[in-house]
Amino acid sequence: MRVALYARVSTCNGQNPEMQLAELREYASRRGWEIFSEYVDLGISGSKESRPELNRLMADAHRRHFDVALCWKVDRFGRSLRHLVNALADLDSYGVAFVSLRDNLDLSTPSGRLMFQIIGAMAEFERSLIQERVRAGLRNAKLKGKTLGRPRSIVSRDEMKRLREQGGQFSRDCENSRYVPRDGSHASSDR
Repeated sequence: MRVALYARVSTCNGQNPEMQLAELREYASRRGWEIFSEYVDLGISGSKESRPELNRLMADAHRRHFDVALCWKVDRFGRSLRHLVNALADLDSYGVAFVSLRDNLDLSTPSGRLMFQIIGAMAEFERSLIQERVRAGLRNAKLKGKTLGRPRSIVSRDEMKRLREQGGQFSRDCENSRYVPRDGSHASSDR
């Protein structure tokens, strides 16, 4: 099996990914896995979903260049539960297993897949709670008389005609520099 090693350090001040990589190389060797490539993000926070080496790893996984993505700890791969669940689901859809060495999480095994299902269920639960809180907040705001949504843009018929003639682009001449689509939708007109 071909394996991709992923390591990340948050800062370049005294942190070195070599400790992570040494353990990952040893583990891959014990399992008899061939190392396809090492992906190392230096000085990049785990809260960032877009990281150069992680992006490259995911692109190579999509191309099926390797069979297993191996990282030292799950928090090195991703800090946000949503990002982690989405990334692991992507790897799974590409047919690439995920292994976290220090967390004893191996998604190539039945117990590892069970753990992934539990993690996914927790993420879905978290999303539901957030939606519930948002709905409650919107109901509360309505009860207090707050106007919800984007403020309506009042644009005169002449102004709309002028904007259409200009190609429906942002106009510095238009009050508040608002965009009016070519079809005039999303804008009220004074007839």
